[in-house]
Amino acid sequence: MSCLENIVLLFLVLSILCLSCNVSSQSVSLDKYLIDCGSSSNVSLGNRLFLADDSDSNILKTLQKIFVSTKSSSNLSTFDSKLYQTARVFSEISQYTFPIRNPGRHWIRLHFFPFVDENHNLSSAKFSVSAQSFTLLKDFQMNKGSTVKEYSLNISSNTLVLTFTPSSDSFAFINALEVIPLPDDLLPGDAKTVGLHEARRNFQRQALETVMRVNMGNQAVSSQNDTLGRSWVPDGSFLIHNNEKFVSNMNIVKFRKGFSEEIAPKTVYGTATKLNTEGNPIYANVSWYFDASPGFEYLVRFHLCDIVNSSALDLSFNVYINSWFVSSYSDISNQDSNAVGVPYYLDVVAKVDDGSKLKISVGPRSVDDIYAPAFLNGLEIMKLSNSKDSFVLDSLSSKKSERKIVVAACLAAGLTAVVVVVASLFLICRRRRKLSLVNGTSGNATFSGAEIAYRFPLVVIQEATDNFSENLVIGVGGFGKVYKGVLRDNREVAVKRGGPQSTQGLVEFRTEIEMLSQFRHRHLVSLIGYCYEQNEMIIIYEYMENGTLKEHLYGSYLLRLSWRQRLQICIGSARGLHYLHTGPAKAIIHRDVKSANILLDENFMAKVADFGLSKTGPGIDQTHVSTAVKGSFGYLDPEYLIMQQLTAKSDVYSFGVVMLEVLCGRPVINPSVSREKVNLIEWAMRYQKRGQLELIVDPCIEGQVKPESLSKFGEIVEKCLAERSALRPTMGDVLWNLEYVLQLQGPDKTPNDNVELSSSHVSQREASSESHIEVSTVNLGDLADVSMSKVFAQLVREETG
Repeated sequence: MSCLENIVLLFLVLSILCLSCNVSSQSVSLDKYLIDCGSSSNVSLGNRLFLADDSDSNILKTLQKIFVSTKSSSNLSTFDSKLYQTARVFSEISQYTFPIRNPGRHWIRLHFFPFVDENHNLSSAKFSVSAQSFTLLKDFQMNKGSTVKEYSLNISSNTLVLTFTPSSDSFAFINALEVIPLPDDLLPGDAKTVGLHEARRNFQRQALETVMRVNMGNQAVSSQNDTLGRSWVPDGSFLIHNNEKFVSNMNIVKFRKGFSEEIAPKTVYGTATKLNTEGNPIYANVSWYFDASPGFEYLVRFHLCDIVNSSALDLSFNVYINSWFVSSYSDISNQDSNAVGVPYYLDVVAKVDDGSKLKISVGPRSVDDIYAPAFLNGLEIMKLSNSKDSFVLDSLSSKKSERKIVVAACLAAGLTAVVVVVASLFLICRRRRKLSLVNGTSGNATFSGAEIAYRFPLVVIQEATDNFSENLVIGVGGFGKVYKGVLRDNREVAVKRGGPQSTQGLVEFRTEIEMLSQFRHRHLVSLIGYCYEQNEMIIIYEYMENGTLKEHLYGSYLLRLSWRQRLQICIGSARGLHYLHTGPAKAIIHRDVKSANILLDENFMAKVADFGLSKTGPGIDQTHVSTAVKGSFGYLDPEYLIMQQLTAKSDVYSFGVVMLEVLCGRPVINPSVSREKVNLIEWAMRYQKRGQLELIVDPCIEGQVKPESLSKFGEIVEKCLAERSALRPTMGDVLWNLEYVLQLQGPDKTPNDNVELSSSHVSQREASSESHIEVSTVNLGDLADVSMSKVFAQLVREETG
């Protein structure tokens, strides 16, 4: 073959290839439809051209010409506003039919804006939309604003049919629509799962509805700045904590080979929301809440690009969905040492079984990673069609469920009413004498029929506290001030009054009243009354003679507790918490166990106080309660902080911290000491692991602690402070072991050994020393057989509480 023939042959081959590419390009182009509905002229939006749907072009010949066109009188200023000037109105079942040359996944975007003109009020429209066999919308109705509904369908036929079905005595409408082929490999055929039985979920046949596209860093990305016309909303309104920081660094983003902006634009990967690790970091997650439909599965795509670190090797954080562990960043990036600025994404399928929220979180893997800058750049949430090829729950089954709920609610309400009436009669008779003492106290239960505490008139409380005299203030905390008061029957009381800057609101005020009125126990403070009048939130307890455990350990009290007294206080507190976890009909988790919330009566008997943050525990078929993190810094369970999964073991961890305070006589965080001693837990556990706990015992009890007693005590503390809740003992186990520690300690040498005073103040305390009597740890029982006038509390909430 001659050289000329070779050239000709090469030219023919190249021509065929070019022709083939052109045909392929035309096929893809023919599969892309952008339509401005009801318009008589084309509309350009950036580089996208929307064709009028009454055009004579070949693309639109298959449309059924049975529509009514209407004009909008609205002036919108948004980028898409040109699409909302017109609409097609359907008075009967109508269809758009599009030829599909290249089968595969396509986006369907439906634009709606319910404007009003002289002929139509589109906000009154009610209709359904289907595509092929999938129900996209059912009895859909819009009142105001514009919205875009986006779906992804895997089309296997040579046509796509969109059907609009007006509801009875109504009509349907559409302002604009898009049919766009998805780039190859934009969506996978399957993804890993969390909270489901199978390890991976194949959704090749299912349709997807885009629920949310979010750009972290709190910056929006409009459709004209996305190569595929996607809109990304800022994440600020979805955040549920205040521990995040927004960052931006577009220049560092570098797409690796085979990874393009079709996955997500640079403007998404170049911004991020990260855990704020500056100053004194709080060991918690950054979390977002999104609306979701129970019973549906969701495909969640995490977009991650490290724009905040100098080295990818420094990264160590986890990703969660609804508190389920998804993956660590190091696994997502395959521990790539060059991962800084390189985009990655992860697809996960999760199911929402109850509630109506989908929670997304990123956070440290452990306590040692507290400074790890967990971050997220973007997020896509897509709802998977159910087994009935629908994105809407079946109306018939939902009505049946509603009827069941109504019947159950009526029965429950009836039973509750009977119980409330009987209980009210009983309590009115029982408390008639008590109510007369407070001159006008109402017999109405607080807020609902569940509480048994009674309302005190504000005037009675003002009289008892000398109109809230500053001279009677006995404590100040996050809730407000605590006053000492005297009622008309000469009972001393503690009055906790919510201040204008209170960190405890009505919810916590009500929670505390509800919790305290549910139980009575020797080692739990009991409620006398409350006042909710003239915007005052006041809770009344009987006065606590010896204040808080915290004050005796390292506060202003001159009297220092003996080791035996400290053990008895720990045992009493453990009894109270054990009762909370096991005694009531449903377990109650205190959620704010700390030395400031353990109060001491005239005999130094311990009572657990402050139930404003308490939470009802998980049901029989549940392992935890998913809830936002609340509590006091330094006492918080690290697993609860990371997972937002609250269990009774969270109280066990906090109690372990209190035990260390008792042993060492110092606060949990002390910034005035050397760096290695600032954190009590880290400092003490180093000595515990070396078997040298005796070196950090409080000097006030030096020489009192027997080695075998100290050894067992340290062993219990270490178990309570286990990082994983599964490795911690129950509060019942802690109680049993503390009683054993007391046995190992044995009796005191002399009756006065348990009262140790500062030598310079003995004379000031002699008169009261006789009241410092040990409390027997034997046969105390669970329920205190005392009247309401013999129980009390002083609730002092720390500013950090």
